[in-house]
Amino acid sequence: MPRSDLALTSSAAARRRDLLVFGGLALLVLAVYLLQGAAYGTRMLVEAAAYAIIAIGLNVQWGYAGLFNVGIMGFIAAGAFASMFVSFPVNDAFWNSDGPALLGQALLWLLGSIAVVALIARSHRFGVPKGLARTLTIIAAAIAYMVIVAAFDPATTQIEKEAGFIGGLGLPVVLGWAAAGLLAGLIAWFVGRICLGLRSDYLAIATIGIAQIIKTFLKNADWLTRGTLTVSPLPWPVPTANELGFLWARGLYLSVTALVLLLVYLAMERAYRAPWGRMMRAIRDNEQAAASMGKDVNRRRLEIFIVGCVLIGIGGAILVHFTSIFDPSGFIDLNHSFLIWVMVILGGAGNNRGAVFGAIFVYIVWTMSEPAALALFHLARDWGQDLFGWTAPADLDGRALQMRVFVIGLTITLVLRYAPQGVLPERIRHDD
Repeated sequence: MPRSDLALTSSAAARRRDLLVFGGLALLVLAVYLLQGAAYGTRMLVEAAAYAIIAIGLNVQWGYAGLFNVGIMGFIAAGAFASMFVSFPVNDAFWNSDGPALLGQALLWLLGSIAVVALIARSHRFGVPKGLARTLTIIAAAIAYMVIVAAFDPATTQIEKEAGFIGGLGLPVVLGWAAAGLLAGLIAWFVGRICLGLRSDYLAIATIGIAQIIKTFLKNADWLTRGTLTVSPLPWPVPTANELGFLWARGLYLSVTALVLLLVYLAMERAYRAPWGRMMRAIRDNEQAAASMGKDVNRRRLEIFIVGCVLIGIGGAILVHFTSIFDPSGFIDLNHSFLIWVMVILGGAGNNRGAVFGAIFVYIVWTMSEPAALALFHLARDWGQDLFGWTAPADLDGRALQMRVFVIGLTITLVLRYAPQGVLPERIRHDD
């Protein structure tokens, strides 16, 4: 059979598999609506769509370029914070106090310290030996840290005492989502500039570290985020449940989230098929060959890392606004890093349709495994008591909650065993 006929046959089989897989997913969603009700099902779909945007961001990094980002939680938290800060109502108590002046002075000290450290770090360009420049940079950074802490301490103390926290800017939620992507992208640029020129495991270590740093900072910066006291209620881009009712409000939020997901999907699919996407896959598959063709590998990796983190930040902002509460303690690695990786691996790395399918399917399994396990546990308790006089443990409900981890682990194990490239693996296109 000619190669063109084989390609057509393979393409038709792939389309049939896509139709079968997404048809099964639609039936699963319908079952959730019938069993749990429309309000619950719509809430689940909104959160799954936000996770799908995050999963596409990770798929861009891992599937397109092979970048191992383990600190997804940090970029989700950073995006959520940026959106909260931009869209939360203005705190008049802060602006009417001495906080803005003190905070402005502290920010000037921060910018000045960064400029001095950056100048010293580049002093080797002016004839200073590199070893000496590196030593001076470390010393300057330590001194700058102490100066910055001393400058911010009176400002933060005053803000917490007089206003509680600085509040937000009161801008539209859509601008908050854009700010979420911007902040996540800036953090990605900083991490990528340091780590992308090294081995891939250094990127994993760096992203884990930056995720914990971001979470710790947000959790302890009471003057900025209220820390463990949380910030709520966060505004919605559509009318809230108090105005329209749960079902209509969640339905509108789902429409906006689905629109963002569709735009992200179409943009990333176009990028995948463009010369830029082919170049990224060439770097992923054979870095040395791509470099020998004159491609700037580190620069292209930095681009793809930033793009992925921008999408992760936007998805995190959409997710936190839907829950209407910003809680730095609520960002945990299990939910906001490991689960995203499961979604991408199960769906199929390198395939954005797989990322969307994996996000929705895994999130349904994650959310529904608890009530399903609880129903089975209650059934076993009733039958055991009636037939054998068995007394169930008192913490049966808590054990049902932990079953979701077992179910997710079993699911990913089965996928890795029978579909190691994912349910919808990347389609490799061959020229005639």
